[in-house]
Amino acid sequence: MSQVAERHGTFVADFEAFRTAPAFGPEWLRTARSAAFGRFLEQGFPTTRDEEWKFTNVAPIAQLEWRRAESSSEAISPEIASELIDIGRIRVVLVNGRVSKAQSTLDALPEGVSISTKADAWENHPPHEGPSLQSRHPFVLLNTAFFEDGLFIHIEPKTVVTEPIHIVCIAEPGSGPTMVSPRVFVVVGEQAQVSFIESYEGPEGQPVLTNAVTEFLLGPGAVVDHVKVQREASTTFHMASTFVHLHRASTFTSQAITFGGRIARNDISATLAGEGAECTLNGLYVADGETLVDTHTQIDHAQPHCPSHEVYKGILTGKAKAVFNGKIIVRPDAQKTDAKQTNKALLLSGDATINTKPQLEIFADDVKCTHGATVGQLDPDQLYYLRARGIHRDDARNMLIHAFASDVLNGIKHESLRNELEAALVAKLHLPV
Repeated sequence: MSQVAERHGTFVADFEAFRTAPAFGPEWLRTARSAAFGRFLEQGFPTTRDEEWKFTNVAPIAQLEWRRAESSSEAISPEIASELIDIGRIRVVLVNGRVSKAQSTLDALPEGVSISTKADAWENHPPHEGPSLQSRHPFVLLNTAFFEDGLFIHIEPKTVVTEPIHIVCIAEPGSGPTMVSPRVFVVVGEQAQVSFIESYEGPEGQPVLTNAVTEFLLGPGAVVDHVKVQREASTTFHMASTFVHLHRASTFTSQAITFGGRIARNDISATLAGEGAECTLNGLYVADGETLVDTHTQIDHAQPHCPSHEVYKGILTGKAKAVFNGKIIVRPDAQKTDAKQTNKALLLSGDATINTKPQLEIFADDVKCTHGATVGQLDPDQLYYLRARGIHRDDARNMLIHAFASDVLNGIKHESLRNELEAALVAKLHLPV
């Protein structure tokens, strides 16, 4: 048996054991799990021969024998507990993909907000047509096969939630390579307004594969503000897929901040399925050492009069590598589309590299679409200008880096979170305060 077959054999053994667990779900979910796992076994892990993975080598993931995270106590390590950001009073914590009631604060939810395990929610309302269940993405298939209770959040129509809902996903390492499969499904009703903070944490230790899937369904006129923060350990591989489906006149705004992990891949797919829907996808990724950060975005304009905006910025040092692939699709019926996409990368060392590929696929004629990418180092003229005014070189460098990152960080509405991330940026790049 080949090494690949042996690794799949480990997955097969875990999957067969999982079949007997209550979390395997009702009959329709059991069928979906089996189909997804079968497709994963056929495809296997992606390789650099696959166009979507051309610059992201997941061999370090494929070479390890991953085991599904075992049931554990709801306690979290003191290291992580001390670093949890205190934002608002609505917090739901997932430890190794399972909801921790002890760590969550769900006793007094606002009227119109319900939070439950996904398995319970799906018992009566199975989302057979959800994009995550239709996806052939290899890591989404793996998540579908192995996620456990997950999380279901429902915001009733016309509900205005004034405080952010903080979703915390914590990966606690096991005795060997551990696979964690968080799954979050959010339904926001017509004309409701809500903000979410989705954060990923984890201490150093044995290798961890955080394989996350998050799905947002926005009703007509709904408004969602979303911030994702990923600052896991250097021994963690972070594979995440986010699906967003927008109905008529709804608005989705996201700021994605990536500070951690050995390999971090974020796939974000947004479908503007209703006239007048608006989507903004912004992100900042910071990498050092030999970290690889990969961002793949797709904004699908399926209906007319839908604007979209996208700004992704990267700061790389050491031997870090980054990949950015941003695709905008404009369907034949999506006239009056206005789409803008920008990717900028700042390389702070001669060994840092990025591969960037902005894409436009336009099948309508009355549209305004632009895209662009720039890669460079700190501008020596700007450094000279600051130093000529008596500013120390390190301070001048620090100011320019913060100015570069501010376009994304300033879009975060929650002041305490924004301050926390600015401090994390300083620590990540070892900048003088």
